[in-house]
Amino acid sequence: MIFKITPLFTYILNRSFYGILTLLGVITVIFFLFTVLPGDPARMMLDQREDSEQLLAVKKKYGFDKPILIQYSYYLNDLSPVSIHSKHEEHYTYLNANKYSFLKLFSLGNKVVVLKWPYLRESFQKNGKSVSSVIGETLPNTFVLAVSAITIAILIGVLFGVLSAIFKDTFFDRFISVISTLGMSVPSFFSAIIFAWFFGFVLHKYTNLNMTGSLYEVDDFGEGKYIVWKNLVLPAIVLGIRPLAVVIQLMRNSLLEVMSQDYIRTAKAKGLTMYKVIRKHALKNALNPVVTAISGWFASMLAGAVFVEYIFNWNGLGKEIVNALNTLDLPIIMGSVLVIATMFIIINIFVDVIYGWLDPRVKLN
Repeated sequence: MIFKITPLFTYILNRSFYGILTLLGVITVIFFLFTVLPGDPARMMLDQREDSEQLLAVKKKYGFDKPILIQYSYYLNDLSPVSIHSKHEEHYTYLNANKYSFLKLFSLGNKVVVLKWPYLRESFQKNGKSVSSVIGETLPNTFVLAVSAITIAILIGVLFGVLSAIFKDTFFDRFISVISTLGMSVPSFFSAIIFAWFFGFVLHKYTNLNMTGSLYEVDDFGEGKYIVWKNLVLPAIVLGIRPLAVVIQLMRNSLLEVMSQDYIRTAKAKGLTMYKVIRKHALKNALNPVVTAISGWFASMLAGAVFVEYIFNWNGLGKEIVNALNTLDLPIIMGSVLVIATMFIIINIFVDVIYGWLDPRVKLN
């Protein structure tokens, strides 16, 4: 059987290649930004406890005593899934210490080529805890929050956008326009403070919602963690307000544009009801700009939930980034930025493919 290269496969391959180049640029920027500018990372790591011997040991272990370009090559080697390591170099003793799993591919003299997960190094402030572990513990909470917020934005935004287009220039349309404009203009941290105070404090006895709280809470008797879904309500609504406002306006304007097309007039002339015209003909094409906007918003939520998570004390990646900035825990900041950038790239490729499926006029080149 001959493998046939389809345009979709070629498109994904090209987009992946440019995505890798973009990620390489992000890696380069954050490395030099957080390694050269802040100062001596070894002193940051030891805080006020360092002496000359400890400082030399830390610099030697992490390669901080090397020239900056050598440190950069070490960093790229750590992040690369296929990496080259010296069998005798102390900087890479974490391989033999089993700090993460790897598969030996082959040897080149005193070098060994291994297949591994990208190594994001260790936290400066969490007693050598790996950055991957920190991100692995917090990212799922942020993902749940982002998915909940974008779901609210999609369901309500598409519905109200369609209704605004149907009832164009009526009181309902103008009212929704004012509300959506207000939603786009109010910063998320301000909305978070207002919602936490009003619904979590003033109306607490009616809503039973808390001002702060994460997805998981620890039992008072030490019997483990349990999920508290009500803590998700307020941060998800607050985080979803701005994308909701954008979706409403995009859906309304896009649907009005599609409804003016010739094929829509032909469908109406055939006697189809407004409901069938919108559902079978107009809605799918009108969703194109909405899908593009949603993809960008969803990816940005994974990074932009910082203030919302911090105000609601939601134990996600955003709150962890704020704590890392306060303590100058550079590996966590750098690792978080890389993870978010990678998700941006993957989501954009995925959405571009969906965009081509929604609109057959879009060619995958």
